[in-house]
Amino acid sequence: MRIEKYFQELRHIIDQCASVQSFSITHDKRGSHQGYIRGEIYFRDDSILHLREFVDVEFIIERLMYVYQYVDSSESLIFRYDNTGHHKKLNLPSYPHHKHVGHEGQVIASSTPDLADILAEIEALLPLSDS
Repeated sequence: MRIEKYFQELRHIIDQCASVQSFSITHDKRGSHQGYIRGEIYFRDDSILHLREFVDVEFIIERLMYVYQYVDSSESLIFRYDNTGHHKKLNLPSYPHHKHVGHEGQVIASSTPDLADILAEIEALLPLSDS
């Protein structure tokens, strides 16, 4: 796959999420198959997903680096997925992939999520819409 197609797919995934109020995403092409994505997605309850990905999509979608940080309207952490290698001592079976849960900083094992997974998790956490 070419990186431009991946950028289009991300935009489509965001556009399909009914809970998204607005978003600001930038991407930087780093070759025909690699790219860096950074942005914020704003939800109907004023919560925000901050995201960063460095991907290679030549053969499969490989997230070489990712951070998906979801915060409430007061910027308190709800969860963050990332693959930074800073929790080796925890001996997580998914190392370096992990999830930070809540403001207390609990760290648990996790698989590598994609944006569609993250948006579905957020939608399940949001209060039901009044409309």
